[in-house]
Amino acid sequence: MREKFQSDLDEIAGLLVDMADDVRAAMRRATSALLHSDAALAEDVIAGDDAIDARYHEVEERIYDVIALQAPVASDLRLVLTALHIAADLERMGDLADHVAKTALRRHPAPVVPEDLTGVVREMGDVADTMAAKLSAILSRPDAEVAAELERDDDAMDNLHRQLLATVIGGDWTHSVETAVDMALLGRFYERYGDHAVNTSQHIIFLVTGEVEAGPKTPI
Repeated sequence: MREKFQSDLDEIAGLLVDMADDVRAAMRRATSALLHSDAALAEDVIAGDDAIDARYHEVEERIYDVIALQAPVASDLRLVLTALHIAADLERMGDLADHVAKTALRRHPAPVVPEDLTGVVREMGDVADTMAAKLSAILSRPDAEVAAELERDDDAMDNLHRQLLATVIGGDWTHSVETAVDMALLGRFYERYGDHAVNTSQHIIFLVTGEVEAGPKTPI
């Protein structure tokens, strides 16, 4: 029975790593589509979100089966339920990449991001990619120290978000209201992506150390 339980956990862990890799690729590709006005790439990201959702539901089903058939207790139950929270955060990260890709299509073939903000958006995409890469690594090999680094990465994301908003609402803004709305939403998508990555890292820290970090940065 114990061997079957461990085998089930290993399968769930593998699915979570696959999800982390998928949401990383989705946001990286969505950012590229956004900055290069690449409609085909944006459409690929949007189509790929169904696969991320399907993997999330697969994780859910595996977890429910484990609870029903293995009746885990104490620390085992904590591990299983934490995996469910992680899957939910990863699924939401995929949704946010999908939102970025849809924004890239909104004014195609015209670029969505004004030239004076491409640098900030590119940096936000780079930070998102760094955070997602670390998630994949710590889901493969849990490491509380690496997980804690995501808080600092998220600080960088928050700073970039503030920089973007300051430009949008500043007195020197020369672009349209529609562009301002697009940029405010994009900033929010990247900022939330980072928040969900931090949520996941906190769950991993809890599993490794047994210590509860601060509450979730954003609702699931």
